This record gives sequence, C-alpha cells and structure tokens, in this order.
Amino acid sequence: MPVSDLFDELDVKGMAYAAPVGGGAGIGSAEHDLATPASVMKVQVALAVESAIADGSIDGTEFRMLRADRRTPGPVGLSLLRDDVRMSVRDLVPLMLTISDNVATDELISVVGLDRINRTTEQLGMRRTRVIADLRTMLDDMAAEAGFTDYRTMIRHEPDRDGPPTDRELGARLAGTAALDPERGTRTTAFETVSLLQAIWRDDAGPATACASVRQHMAQQLTRHRIASGFAPDVSVAAKSGGLMGVVRNEAGIVSFADGEVYAVAVFTRRDPRSSVDLAAIDPGIGAVARALVNQLRGNS
Repeated sequence: MPVSDLFDELDVKGMAYAAPVGGGAGIGSAEHDLATPASVMKVQVALAVESAIADGSIDGTEFRMLRADRRTPGPVGLSLLRDDVRMSVRDLVPLMLTISDNVATDELISVVGLDRINRTTEQLGMRRTRVIADLRTMLDDMAAEAGFTDYRTMIRHEPDRDGPPTDRELGARLAGTAALDPERGTRTTAFETVSLLQAIWRDDAGPATACASVRQHMAQQLTRHRIASGFAPDVSVAAKSGGLMGVVRNEAGIVSFADGEVYAVAVFTRRDPRSSVDLAAIDPGIGAVARALVNQLRGNS
C-alpha cells in the first residue's frame, strides 16, 4: 500500500522519508514539505550540546541549578518535581532524549544557545530546519495566541467552570498558532531530518564522541510504540518521538537489521483538531509507514 494511502487511512496529513544510512536513494511522501517537529527537535539540541562539550566550548561537568519555580511545564521528569534540582550539563542530555524532559531541554538551550543549534544544522546543509524558541517561550506564546495569560493558566482552564472557550474551540485556536505553523514556528522536513540522522550515524555531524553520545541516548528512548511497533523484536530502533497539543505526532529514528542494513526514517503527522481519529491509532500508524518505506528500500514491497 502506498504511504499516502496509509496517511489517508489515519486521517492525517503525513510527511515521511527513509534512506539507507550508508548512502543511496531514499523513498518518501511529501518529504520536502515543512513539518512541525515538536520534540524531534531535541536531537538537534543534543547534537549541538555534545559537540560543544567535545570541542571545549562548554563544560559538560558544570552543575546547573534547576529552580522549581522556573521550570518548563511537561508531562514527565523534572517538571513533576517540587524541589530545586542540581544536575550537570551532560546529565541533562539523556533526560532530554530518553524521556523527552522539557526542563532539561530548555536548560540545555540556555547553555548552548539557539544560534549554535541552528548553525549546526545549517552547516550540514539543512537550510529549512530551524528551532525558533525554547519550549517555555513556545508554550506561553501559544497560550497567549489562544487568549490566555500563559500556558499554566491555559491548562488549568475548565470550560464547565470557567466558560468559553470549549475544549473544541481551544483546540482550533491552538492549531492556528505560530508554534503549530511550520512556516512561522520551529520546523523541519522529513528529508532533512533523515539527512541529520544519517550524518550523526556516520560521525559526519560533529565530533565522533558527540555523535556517539546522541546515538547512545536515542537508542535508550523509552517510547517504543511508534516506529519500533512496525518491526520485529530482533530489529533495533533508536529514535526520538515528538507530539504537540494533539495536532502533531511524530518520530524519527534509525532502524538496524541483523543483516547489517541500517536505515534512517522520519515520519511526521498532522491531525485536524476537528477529526474524530483516535490519537492512539496514529502511533502504530507511524510504525506502519516506517515499515512500508523500509520494506520498499529492502525490496520487500
């Protein structure tokens, strides 16, 4: 089944691409269209930080104080803690890549800077991939565009208690915000994301130690129900997932077979907030898309 048909079955707009890590022709669908990466952008942050540690620009052993009253909201990790936390720069990286910790991500962005993050991908030829803001700024800006003071105020809103907007109305407002518009917010393409992963896996994206660290932590990501769901247990998957406001649901990663063949895959989806599609159904759909692309590259279609 063509990948475009798989996206139609999921009732989402989809952009996907896969290619051998070692080089050669790839295959995709809308792979050059701009997409909102959500937390997939944390691979870029990790690469920039690890490269800066490797070249001595920053000290990976420096401890950072993560104040409880200034933390970026998030569903997991440090966002849930009540007390101040002190951690080294380098130990924030696995938190960001394995459980997608938002506090760790924003602290690392503040350490290395958006300019270096974007310069890293630009130097690799990825001209359409860009991180516009840290996560806390992005979330607060989204809330402001939706009519709230800030993100924390928005997530406490209960229509039955507080009145409009309804959940449906809020979803429509959020879908139109800059953060969810790849022309205005943080953006990438499936093609460029695959190119980034290829470069990391070939040690072409930066110092070898930096690339190795990113590879190691992506292999430890806890989320296994997207790309990995499309393959047998003996197929190794190292990935980074991402999602935002029930509108975008993504994953990009490396699929390694026992025969030594290795493929980079990126699947981005965008759901209309008015759609009745079950969000949980999109996860195995991402796996099905990844499998279809890799099977075609392996001649198994």
